Amino acid sequence: MKPRLVFVHGIGGPRDAMADLQEWLRAAAHGARAAGHAGSVSGLTGGWAADARFAYYGDLFHTAGAQGAGVAAGSPAGRDDEELVAELLLEAVDERLADPELAPHEARVLRHARTQLAPPGGAQGIGAPGRHVANALTTLLALPGLRSAGGWLSARVTAGMLGQVARYLNRAETGDDGVTLDTRIRRRVADCLDGDGPTVVVAHSLGTVVALETLHAHRGEVPLLVTLGSPLGTRTAVLPRVRPRPVSAPACVGRWLNFWDRDDIVAARPRLEDFVRPNASSVRPVSSRVDSDGAWVHPAAKYLAQAAVAGPLVEALTSATRS
Repeated sequence: MKPRLVFVHGIGGPRDAMADLQEWLRAAAHGARAAGHAGSVSGLTGGWAADARFAYYGDLFHTAGAQGAGVAAGSPAGRDDEELVAELLLEAVDERLADPELAPHEARVLRHARTQLAPPGGAQGIGAPGRHVANALTTLLALPGLRSAGGWLSARVTAGMLGQVARYLNRAETGDDGVTLDTRIRRRVADCLDGDGPTVVVAHSLGTVVALETLHAHRGEVPLLVTLGSPLGTRTAVLPRVRPRPVSAPACVGRWLNFWDRDDIVAARPRLEDFVRPNASSVRPVSSRVDSDGAWVHPAAKYLAQAAVAGPLVEALTSATRS
């Protein structure tokens, strides 16, 4: 039987799950070719290398009756969410400012954004913290990793997308059935996993948090977990809110590879092995840096097209097929 391959997406607006599945598979095929696995390319795109699933949950941020519904970008639902987004951005800015490779122009932009997020003397002003987030994001869009491509990315849209991280982690929203938003999201992912055979999981952005929490309740085999552009290491805004505590590798995971791009501001503290405890089999994240070209490096397809990412993915699927 073919192994299961499950992609778990991150923040963003409404999407076509099937179109995204094909885009992620094509990107992985490109990376596989670059990694010397040209013979596996057709298997990925043709569907016979794996039973590929796209665990889509983006619509749950827009479900009628849910707090914050009706905003296309999935904006923060309240002040608690805005405060969490501000914490997330502040830590990301501080981490980038500590980068010894930081260019002078980037440093000026980051220092200005930090002042907007945390005004001197603790001044709050009108509309804080939401206004502080919007002002800082407008400034941060001048950075290489966030700069607008074709004018589609704005501070308002970006704030809404980051707000999805807050809405998941604050776990305050419930649907008409009384089930919380984060629980409904994890159920979507769990429904895509194979309970009997092996499942290779590739998770991106917020999806890395969702996948980690979901896999802690999974009883099937996960020979490889790949995380891309993960905010899991954000120690003030994200890590303390991840469940279960202390944060550890799920028991079902046999290997965990984590990838980050220097220009991906979402992955503020990328070395997850510094924060995540090993499971009983001594499995913990192994983090590696990749470097993508272009103005916006956070998309999953940018990561999957890297040989360092796609190579181990193809090898895990091949090994799972043989076993």
